[in-house]
Amino acid sequence: MRVVSLFSGAGGLDLGLLQAGLEIVWANDIFKEAAETYGANIDAHVDTRDIIDIDEQEIPDCDVLVGGFPCQGFSVANWGRNSEDPRNQLYREMIRILRAKRPKFFLGENVKGLLSMANGEALRSIIRDIEESGYKVQYALVNCADYGVPQARMRVLIFGIREDVVWQGQFPPKVTHAEPIVASREGLKPWLTVGEALSHYPEPEDGTDIPNHECSQYKLRFNGHLGHRRIDPHRPSPTVTSRGDNKGGVVVLHHPNNHRRMTARELAAVQSFPDDFVFSGSKTNAYRQISNAVPPLLGMAIGKMLLDGVPAVQEKIDDRGVRPDLVLIL
Repeated sequence: MRVVSLFSGAGGLDLGLLQAGLEIVWANDIFKEAAETYGANIDAHVDTRDIIDIDEQEIPDCDVLVGGFPCQGFSVANWGRNSEDPRNQLYREMIRILRAKRPKFFLGENVKGLLSMANGEALRSIIRDIEESGYKVQYALVNCADYGVPQARMRVLIFGIREDVVWQGQFPPKVTHAEPIVASREGLKPWLTVGEALSHYPEPEDGTDIPNHECSQYKLRFNGHLGHRRIDPHRPSPTVTSRGDNKGGVVVLHHPNNHRRMTARELAAVQSFPDDFVFSGSKTNAYRQISNAVPPLLGMAIGKMLLDGVPAVQEKIDDRGVRPDLVLIL
C-alpha cells in the first residue's frame, strides 16, 4: 500500500507503517527539526512547505492517507481549548487532499479531548466532512499500552474506507497487550512497564555516547500535577504531552526511579521509538518532537490492520477470475 503522510512530524506513525510493510511515497511537515529527523531516519524527501500552499496535484496518488493533524486545541490538557482555535482547522487541509487524491483508506489520529470538544460537535463535524467525501467512517478510542507501548496514552483513531472499496479487516487494530490479570485470561502479553522499557539505559552522566541521552538539570518537585508526579516503575508511563508549538515546553516525565527527569532518549523509548532512531536539534527540540509523535508500535498495529483486510478481498475477487488491481466494487 502506498501512503501519503500529512503532519508527519518526526515520523512515529510512518515508521510503524513501514515496519508493517507499507510504503511511504510522500510526507509533509513544516517543523524544520522534525523534518530533519524524518529525513535522517526514514526518507530524505520531506516536503516542508505549509500544506495550505501545496497544490493537491503535486502530491502522489496513494492507497492510504494518514495524518495526526494538529491536536493541541482539542487536548484536555489545554485549558483554553475552543472550537475556534486555528490549529483545529488544519484538518480541513487533510480533507482537501482526501477529496483530491481519493485514496482507498483514510486514517486520522488525535487526542482523547476531541471526543468532548464543543460537546462532541468537533468530532461530528470531522466525520461529516469525511463521509461527504465518499467514505464510510468509524472511530475508536485506543490505549497505546494495549499495543506494547510502555505508556498509558489514550488516542482517538478516525478510520475511513472509500465507499467503493470492500475491506474485511477489523477496526480498531487488534490489541496485543493488556493489564496483567486481563492478559493472562485473554492470552495476551502483559503491558510493558516503564521500568522494564528503560532498564537497559545507563545513567546519562556515566560517560555514555548514546544519542539524545543528556540529562536535564531540573530539580524535581512532587505535587501531584502533570510532570510532577511520582512514576510507578511497575506500570506503563503516564502520557507524554506537549503544547506542540514553540511557545511552550514539553511535560518531561520523571524517571521511574524518581531521582531525575527522563532524557530525550528515555522519553523516546516510552513512545516506543527504537534506540537507533536519532532526533535532530537541541534537547528541547527533541523532547518536543517525541511528545508530538504517534508511537511507532501503534503505527505498526494500524499498518497490520490495513493489510489484514486485503487477503480476504483478493481471495474473493480471484475466485471470480478478475484481476484485483482493476476491480472497483460499485
